[in-house]
Amino acid sequence: MIRYRKSSERGHADEGWLDSRHTFSFAGYYDPKQMGFRTLRVINEDRVAPGGGFPLHPHRDMEILSVVLEGALEHGDSLGHREIIAAGAVQRITAGRGLLHSEANPSATEPVHFLQIWIEPGAPGLTPGYEIVRPPRVVNGLTLLASPDGRAASARIEQDALVFDGSFGRGVQLDYRLTAGRGAWVQVVSGELKLNGLELTAGDGAAVEELATLELEAGAAGTRCLLFDLH
Repeated sequence: MIRYRKSSERGHADEGWLDSRHTFSFAGYYDPKQMGFRTLRVINEDRVAPGGGFPLHPHRDMEILSVVLEGALEHGDSLGHREIIAAGAVQRITAGRGLLHSEANPSATEPVHFLQIWIEPGAPGLTPGYEIVRPPRVVNGLTLLASPDGRAASARIEQDALVFDGSFGRGVQLDYRLTAGRGAWVQVVSGELKLNGLELTAGDGAAVEELATLELEAGAAGTRCLLFDLH
């Protein structure tokens, strides 16, 4: 079974300095039918104008991944971390029992385009944590961004979930097998992607359940997607 979520159906927030698209309910956007999928709670696609940013704000009991697509993102937090995250890097925050963090675009001329992902942790009240990883990229395949054990230079998250970044040239095909009882969410970042014959374009997402194999086929050069394998 595949449930399709069109890009145009996502929530939208325009703050001038911020253009944000919400796959699931977030902040001022609320849809009781779109509260997440399994342990995946948030996929926000954010574009922050030069000099713009989110001031220091709190989080707790969430695994937060930031994937920078274009530009750079400046991060600061109450744990003492402060650094600039460039495209190709993945930031993981374990909010646990609570922390504060800020995000900003340090450039005076270029916007930053990034995805922020929230995954519910396996337990509440964890010790807050933070890391930046740069997994080696797989050409025409899936790069593991996050896992529960940090395998293959991925970020270590406190949940039984695998997060992949798929990058494909036009016509590339790939099958991904799901273990019995697990589900998947596929989020298209760019290009065109067929998922078991269903045509998806940038910003579209789809929930997959009760299928053993995900059949992926890129319909355009530069096709990119995120694939979440969830218990």
